Amino acid sequence: MSYTPPQVLFGAAYYHEYQPTPRLKEDFAAMSEAGFSVIRIGESVWSTWEPEDDVYDLEWITPVLDAALSHGISVILGTPTYAVPPWLQRRYPEINGDVATGQPMGWGLRQEADITHAAFRFHAERVVRKILARHADHPAIIGFQVDNEPGAMLLFNHGVFERFRDALRHRYSSVEALNAAWGLTYWSHKLSDWSDLWRPDTNSLPQYDLAWRSFQADMITDYMSWQAGIVKEYSGDRFVTTCTSYTRPTVRDDALGKVFEVTAGNPYYKAQDAMTLPDTEVKYQTWWSQGTWSIYQTADWIYGTRHEPFLVTETGAQSIGFHSMNQSAYPGQRRQAVFALISRGAQMIEYWHWHTLHFGPETYWGGVIPHSQVPGRTYKELAAVGAELKALGDRVVGLKPDAQVGILYDHASKWSLEKFGFLPRPNDGMPIEDSYSPVIEGFARGAFDAGLQSRVYHASDLTSHDPALVAASLPVFVAAAYYAADDAVTAWLLAYAAAGGHLIIGPRTGYADTEARARAEVAPGAGLSAAAGAFYDEYCNLDADLPVRSVEGSDLVLPEDAAAQYWIENYQATDATVVARYEHPFHGSYAAVTTRSHQKGKITTAGFIPNPQLGAALLTWAAPAPAWRADAPSVRVHSAVNQRGEHLWFVQNWSWEPVTLSVPFAATDLHSGSSVDELSLGSWDVKILVTSV
Repeated sequence: MSYTPPQVLFGAAYYHEYQPTPRLKEDFAAMSEAGFSVIRIGESVWSTWEPEDDVYDLEWITPVLDAALSHGISVILGTPTYAVPPWLQRRYPEINGDVATGQPMGWGLRQEADITHAAFRFHAERVVRKILARHADHPAIIGFQVDNEPGAMLLFNHGVFERFRDALRHRYSSVEALNAAWGLTYWSHKLSDWSDLWRPDTNSLPQYDLAWRSFQADMITDYMSWQAGIVKEYSGDRFVTTCTSYTRPTVRDDALGKVFEVTAGNPYYKAQDAMTLPDTEVKYQTWWSQGTWSIYQTADWIYGTRHEPFLVTETGAQSIGFHSMNQSAYPGQRRQAVFALISRGAQMIEYWHWHTLHFGPETYWGGVIPHSQVPGRTYKELAAVGAELKALGDRVVGLKPDAQVGILYDHASKWSLEKFGFLPRPNDGMPIEDSYSPVIEGFARGAFDAGLQSRVYHASDLTSHDPALVAASLPVFVAAAYYAADDAVTAWLLAYAAAGGHLIIGPRTGYADTEARARAEVAPGAGLSAAAGAFYDEYCNLDADLPVRSVEGSDLVLPEDAAAQYWIENYQATDATVVARYEHPFHGSYAAVTTRSHQKGKITTAGFIPNPQLGAALLTWAAPAPAWRADAPSVRVHSAVNQRGEHLWFVQNWSWEPVTLSVPFAATDLHSGSSVDELSLGSWDVKILVTSV
């Protein structure tokens, strides 16, 4: 099932058990006054639910559930299995997760357990069943969260490794088949028996590494599916989800999307000046994002898990992270982020968390209420947003965002381009931690800066979509860094172009097969080079940005500061048209951008990571102009269709300077219903207009 609430849910994670003084009455009065309609509870305190082995305290949360019900606030109840209680650690030390072979993680953090271990599973299932048998039928509960932010680390426990070896045995049937698939003749790695397989700690083979990473993700998916199955025995017609941090090392969001009926994610973002437009700075992205464009990219990623509206289970209210990470949003920025996420399909916004902790490692992870417990600026701003969402009702829930650009995402390629990636550290030339994400981000940001909207498609699910239908709705599709390429997926990409779409082939796409073996053919392989009418057999890391210039007569207009960053591929055209070249005495003899007609559509090669200026220019050229591209550089317009069939236009000014815009078509203000010809936006402001589809 999918889930659509009657209006956008608005609230926070709530932990009354963490409060230094009892304040249930005050908290719920303040939440109700702020227009909060949902809270998440119970997921972090296994030792409170079960303080000793098989001894339970199940009633401590009843007053919270009852208070929520009496105030009309819905509840998402979480299972506490990601934080193992001390008595379980003490009695079964063997359940500790190994961070390397024979090296237990130790205790004192969270998510320290080997989730495959029978003792852990036994106790996890027991506490989950006890909690749900007591509380699952409470009328305040609208849904359940399984575990929390799974996939925090790779597990090297003996049992995990043996499961991995068994999985290989079933997949390859014989050591001879594995030897051939992984090329184990190299450096004398050929196996004569399955017991010869070495531990992964010092492995240097990309094929082994990809199999190991894929197995770890399968293991997390299996664990979440197992626990979700238990919860679904009690959930009835309520939704079951998990709280996903999309950058966790062993998470495959596309796989989790098949386990849960509703997607939920945690889009944390850096506020203050990091949200200013215009912006040409390239910022490093991690578990929190930096730059206005990255808020939308994260939301597109979450939407792309199931291609339907989603829940935001955590986002920042004030400072996020530790004592050293303090950039509370400027006035208006929280509201901007709320509507940015809603415009991309969010139908719940939940902050982490209600009150700022007075102890623990997250003491300075700011909640809605500060340490003083006296509501301040954050509370007042969010209360205004809560009132606004209540007034808008069902008109901003269950949105289907418009999109002009498809972005291909592939976890196998991401893992292949981490330990064995192509982008170097500056000091020693060895790979950086992640060579995949900078490529995806370069093209996704290019679409954003071009005023376009993107939709994420996973390679694992791409062939389930009709390429002709996708081509009819998305004029441009970017396949960049699709390194561990499946022939069926590249065939789909060509079919998309043949049906009328504009396919952009970015760097490293099609270079290897699904075992991460370099293809014995000109690049890009898997049929792409022949269809593109261009190929390359030489590539280069860049020590500095390399300017890219349009070829005379080309309709690709590039600004003076357009440049390739970090990496280029030196394309040679066979029967494609060269539209841009590198400005360099050697690299300039090769093509930076080529394009060629392919039946009803076209195929363009872009063998580089674009800087923001090049990315924006390339996507502006590739895609038809959107219905409304704001002239003001600080303004972005994003659109979606709601359940009533109305077209909504979210117009946002990401700067301190007020802006006045002309509206290019007949529209009305969503709040007032009055017609709008000209739109005035204050600093960090949002206006929502509506038109008929």
